[in-house]
Amino acid sequence: MKVGVFDSGIGGLTVVKSMLEHQLFEEIIYFGDTARVPYGIKDKNTIIRYAIEAVEFFKNFELDLIIVACNTVSAYALDEMRETSACPVIGVVEAGILATANSLKDKESNILILGTKATVNSKAYEIGLNKRGYNNLQAKATGLFVPLVEEEIFSGKILEATMEHYFKDVKKPDAIILGCTHFPLISERIENYFSKESVIIHSGDAIVEYLENEFEFTHQYDKPTLKFFASENPDALKAVAAKWLSI
Repeated sequence: MKVGVFDSGIGGLTVVKSMLEHQLFEEIIYFGDTARVPYGIKDKNTIIRYAIEAVEFFKNFELDLIIVACNTVSAYALDEMRETSACPVIGVVEAGILATANSLKDKESNILILGTKATVNSKAYEIGLNKRGYNNLQAKATGLFVPLVEEEIFSGKILEATMEHYFKDVKKPDAIILGCTHFPLISERIENYFSKESVIIHSGDAIVEYLENEFEFTHQYDKPTLKFFASENPDALKAVAAKWLSI
C-alpha cells in the first residue's frame, strides 16, 4: 500500500515512526504544512481550507490511503477531506478514541485529554468518548508544548515549569490522551509528572491499532520508500525526519 500522511508541521513524524516500526506500508508520502503551522490557533474554516488543499496535493500521487496525523485537522476537517479525496481518509482522533476504549474497560476511569486550543475547543475527543460511555473527562489546552518540542526541549527546567503551569490543579488521571502529535516526544516527562500511574494514548500507536483492525495487511515492508514534502523549507523537515526516525 501507498499512504499519504498529512500534518500541519513536523509533529506527524511521530505517527510515521509508529508506522515504520510496524512495517505496514510499501511507500509513505509525508506532507507538512510548515509554512502555516501552527493550526491549533486557527479558526475552523481556515483549518478546513488548508485540509482540502492537502488533499489536492496528494492527488499528485496514486494513494491507497491518507492518514491525518494532525489532531486539529482530524477534529475539524475530516468529513470535508473525505468528500474530496479519491481514497479513504483516517484521522488520529477516531483512532485515539478507539485506543482509549480498548485500554480502559472501567467506564468511570478518569481521562485527561491534552491538545492544542483548537482541538480542545472542538470537544471531538469528549464527544467520541461520551458515546462510548466515558464521562469522567478533563481536557487541557497545552499549546506551549508545541514550540518546546519544535525547539527540541524534551526535558529540563523550562519543560518542568510548563508542566507545572498546566497540571498543578489536574486530578491524577487513569489515562492521558496525547492529542497532539508533538506530545509523544515529551510523553516520558508527562508520564513521570503523574508518577507513571497513567495509561498513555499515543496517536501513532493508536493509528497502527486502528489500521490493523480495519485493514488486512498481508506483507511487511522493512525498507519502505519515504518521501517528505513541506510547504516551506522542506530541507528542514527532512533533517528533522532523519533525526527523529533514525533514517
